[in-house]
Amino acid sequence: MEKTAKIYVAGHRGMVGSAILRELQRQGYDNLVLRTHRELDLTRQAEVEAFFAAEKPEYVFLAAAKVGGIMANAGALADFMYENMTMEMNVIHAAWKNGCRRLEFLGSSCIYPRLAPQPMPESCLLTGALEETNEAYALAKISGLKYCEYLNRQYGTDYLSVMPTNLYGPNDNYHPEHSHVLPALIRRFHEAKETGAPEVVCWGDGSPLREFLYVDDLAELCVFLMDSYHGNETVNAGTGKEITIKALAELVSRIVGYEGRIAWDTSKPNGTPRKLLDVSKATALGWRYKTELADGIRRAYDDFLRGGRRTKDDREA
Repeated sequence: MEKTAKIYVAGHRGMVGSAILRELQRQGYDNLVLRTHRELDLTRQAEVEAFFAAEKPEYVFLAAAKVGGIMANAGALADFMYENMTMEMNVIHAAWKNGCRRLEFLGSSCIYPRLAPQPMPESCLLTGALEETNEAYALAKISGLKYCEYLNRQYGTDYLSVMPTNLYGPNDNYHPEHSHVLPALIRRFHEAKETGAPEVVCWGDGSPLREFLYVDDLAELCVFLMDSYHGNETVNAGTGKEITIKALAELVSRIVGYEGRIAWDTSKPNGTPRKLLDVSKATALGWRYKTELADGIRRAYDDFLRGGRRTKDDREA
């Protein structure tokens, strides 16, 4: 990308979009087009088409999404599917209609089958059933990925999709009901420390394995790929390392400084038993994550203490 190219970051106030924005600014890109949700509702086709017709961005990072953890997904399946699919289709279609040179679509590792081979290669997409608790979100993300792929095949566009593992870091969502597992644990242990609670109850039995990527590392990959990767295949983004939820809870507890007990509510769902991405494609392209999990959690906790997004809703926009 030329340093003067017009770049639109969709969802620039969310965790992923704000990290991409920071990385672009760090690298000297300054012709950035930004709109808040109040200024531009991406679920409204007419608004999106008018925006693209007026601004004509050359590059688009599509990080806007409605996101949330198990509870948020399970309680609003229709909303997650409709809002995400509508935003994606509106933005990708308008970008294509207005001659956008490149678009990068941000998805999620939940697009892969619940019982996919581990680690999960990009090629295992659509080879098995999805995890029920986030099926609606996954179907929307698969649709966005496939629409980019089909535009490339039919019209010769140069759009790409990045599928990150579980993300965390600055500007995360710490909502008590809608957040993902790591920010939820940070908030829960912090509040227990503050109130002197003798016990913190976590969902499931602690056995699922999860992989976590610091969001600034993802942002570096996103800009790198926009600059250098050309192909019609998805690129996974992760660390290649995993940790049980039980070990994660213990790690967060130590970093936060909580000294009480950790209990497990086995009546609550575990979610997918394992979700480790095969990141060999990104590695072969020359990228590797930089932030180890403990260091990243310390930074995330510092962000939480500074205010973070403790009660923000679940739209990454």
